[in-house]
Amino acid sequence: MGDGGHDPSSSSSSVVIRHGGGSGTDGDVTGSVTRSVITPAQEFAKKYRTEIGASMSSGVSTLVAFPLDSVKTRMQAYKFRSFWDCVTQTKRNEGISGFWRGSLAPLASVTLVRTISFSIYSKSKQFYSGFLHSILGDDLISTTNAGFKPANPLYWFMSGATSGGLITFIACPFEFTKLSAQIELLMLRSKRSSIDDPTHRPKDYVRKGTIQSAKDIIKARGPMGLYSGFHLHLMRDSLGTAMYFTFYEGGKTLLGSSQGAGPLAIAASGGMCGLLSWVLIYPIDSAKSIYQRDVLTHAPGEPIPKRRITLFSRRMYRGLGVSMTRSCILNSVFFSSYEYIKRNIDTFAEVDPI
Repeated sequence: MGDGGHDPSSSSSSVVIRHGGGSGTDGDVTGSVTRSVITPAQEFAKKYRTEIGASMSSGVSTLVAFPLDSVKTRMQAYKFRSFWDCVTQTKRNEGISGFWRGSLAPLASVTLVRTISFSIYSKSKQFYSGFLHSILGDDLISTTNAGFKPANPLYWFMSGATSGGLITFIACPFEFTKLSAQIELLMLRSKRSSIDDPTHRPKDYVRKGTIQSAKDIIKARGPMGLYSGFHLHLMRDSLGTAMYFTFYEGGKTLLGSSQGAGPLAIAASGGMCGLLSWVLIYPIDSAKSIYQRDVLTHAPGEPIPKRRITLFSRRMYRGLGVSMTRSCILNSVFFSSYEYIKRNIDTFAEVDPI
């Protein structure tokens, strides 16, 4: 749009208005000229609005909810008397910064994973909705953004499962490193006492941090060591992401109006999808945390104890309340921010009349 002259890289058009019987000599009167200009920045933002919204929102929501994720992981991997016992011991032994220990890896990974996840989900919806629409027809299923039909949750679920399964290949190394950084002090204590007795802070403890934890894992187990627990991670993310998107899309449909979902409906749907999906896949997440802890506390090549995933065992639900609270807050913040950013990108990328 600059001040002097016309930018040839912008798309533009001039409109000449002809009046049938004007006072001019030839009847042609040039009216107000309208040029529709879309800058490269606007075009880029419009094209990648899903990715931009997901990446920006991920950073904010991850930092807000990370302390609760840290407490959840500690309660899954080690035995504390209660949520507040875990919080108190962490603050006493590691300080306030201990609640954000290991945040570097998920801050990078969650941003990357969510961006890719939402991109895959968006493209998968288009594929599955079109494919299923050709089989089920107009009465049962609609194409993307064409209104709700009874079988729409089917392509939401399939798209979410596809997205969750694919992002596991990226997320697993980051999450394993995060867990290692979160429980490194607890692992050091376990060598001095019982694995389920997190008590005194060893005097010789030196914090390693996220990057050093990753280096130590690679040094001890090779690059593929970062994929320890991949099978459980894949199961958790495939099922969890499928339910996550299904509950979110369903919530927006249920709570929204004919004009679409408002801010309150979006925040409520985001919180609901986080709560419900976590409740259903939490035993798998606990099994993953316990398995990865066992990997870290056993020497390379040493057999890892085989533990069953027991759905109704109290042990598998340690930290569930913390996880539900965290997930509700994180996803309410995330989706509210995500939808807000997308709406503003749409406004920003509108054609400007000049």
